[in-house]
Amino acid sequence: MKKRVTGLGGFFFKSEDPDAAKEWYQNHLGLNTDQYGCTFWWKDEDGKDASTQWSPMNADTKYFEPSQKQFMMNFRVENLEELLATLKEEGVTIVGEMESYSYGKFGWILDPEGNKLELWEPVDEAFK
Repeated sequence: MKKRVTGLGGFFFKSEDPDAAKEWYQNHLGLNTDQYGCTFWWKDEDGKDASTQWSPMNADTKYFEPSQKQFMMNFRVENLEELLATLKEEGVTIVGEMESYSYGKFGWILDPEGNKLELWEPVDEAFK
């Protein structure tokens, strides 16, 4: 079987005050926060640069919809187009259409408990 998920791309959660949350995590846990949260850089198994994003988001964000959960996980994947086609064949709920940006391709699915999961085929070099 081809690789599907290759790592955790990010963890996004709703916050009543995202700026205060970023400041708290910076002051107490040493996260190097910016306007988006904190990017953790690491090397993948092939030694290439990779990243994981941590981001508090406004409590009223619609980005997690149709999920009503307080969080959304982002998984790094290989060949997103193929993976989305396979997941659809397997009966997984696909949310919206795949989107492409200079930093990667994104697709969204729901797990059996209604958690929205973001799938990301990254272009890590775009962040350097």
